[in-house]
Amino acid sequence: MGEALLMQGNEACVRGAIRAGMRFFAGYPITPSTEIAELASLMLPKYNGKFIQMEDEISSMAAVIGASLCGLKAMTATSGPGFSLKQENIGYASMTEIPCVVVDVMRGGPSTGLPTCVSQGDVMQSRWGTHGDHPVIVIAPSTVKDIYYMTIKAFNYSERYRIPVILLLDEVNAHMRESVVIENDVEIWDRKRPLTRENHKPYAADEDGVPPMGEFGKGYRFHVTGLVHDETGHPTNSSEEAEKLIRRLHYKLEKSRDDIVIYEKFKTERCRTLIIAFGSVARVCKDVICQINDDSIGLFIPYTIWPFPDKELLSLIQKNRIERIYVPELNTGQMILEVQRIVFGRCEVLGINKYSGELITPTEIIKCLRRG
Repeated sequence: MGEALLMQGNEACVRGAIRAGMRFFAGYPITPSTEIAELASLMLPKYNGKFIQMEDEISSMAAVIGASLCGLKAMTATSGPGFSLKQENIGYASMTEIPCVVVDVMRGGPSTGLPTCVSQGDVMQSRWGTHGDHPVIVIAPSTVKDIYYMTIKAFNYSERYRIPVILLLDEVNAHMRESVVIENDVEIWDRKRPLTRENHKPYAADEDGVPPMGEFGKGYRFHVTGLVHDETGHPTNSSEEAEKLIRRLHYKLEKSRDDIVIYEKFKTERCRTLIIAFGSVARVCKDVICQINDDSIGLFIPYTIWPFPDKELLSLIQKNRIERIYVPELNTGQMILEVQRIVFGRCEVLGINKYSGELITPTEIIKCLRRG
């Protein structure tokens, strides 16, 4: 049994990151993620890590990329408007396969919107916010415990697959406090290193589609560019090399998809009506399921929302012959679009939406369920 600590969600994120091996943080204060930067500035020096407050969100993301290229596990944190500013460099990190973790604590929008209020309005931005046909992993924790352990997973995925991983929190679970048991035995993954420095090809991939990664300052000589490149890292206009590269960037996730996807089924054994929810709304829905105590209603929680656990959801729909699905979310309707794509007319899909800056309540969800 590990140590039990009372932690805020943002604190759990920093502690989880340091446990995963984060030794560099660059960021810029923005509500409601600012506690992550504050705590990182206090804790990282104790672990011989580096904290730097940059002049803006763009440079923060650039600094994280640079630190990762030098071999450090690196992270930044922001909220909606800052997340938008980071997108160009997130695209660069995707193309150059630079591991990093980006935390987005969602708040009300559009624009500066409701800085101190909860929202889930960045679902589509997390997947499609940057440019081009890029792969991405997005994890959306629900509880403070989730935040701690899924931050570790975010780093593990980033390092193993050489990809930016986005951690989607929201104002509610980022600021709430809960007891978290810190287990002693936690698996930590590190990036693959090249076996030799001789004739190093930085983008020559192994069978899993992931190239071993050298580090600047450690004797490796290599070129990094956001342009389409060959195995040497140098730009190329070859259509064959372009197709080969983009195919591999997606293949490395598709091949390991079953090891990446995280989801939970809650009281779905005999359900015919299914609720699909993520983040802080998922914990509200658990309360709903317990309150109504009706075996015909179950809950499906996607913790990795990209890639979405579509095979698992479709299997549940077919096995239980689900008749109706409700998708409560704190936006005008974003997750529901992915659910509708997967369901493809097999059953009715209804949204329960709230975008006033307040958390949806069990009473509001139960009212929609009874109205049908």
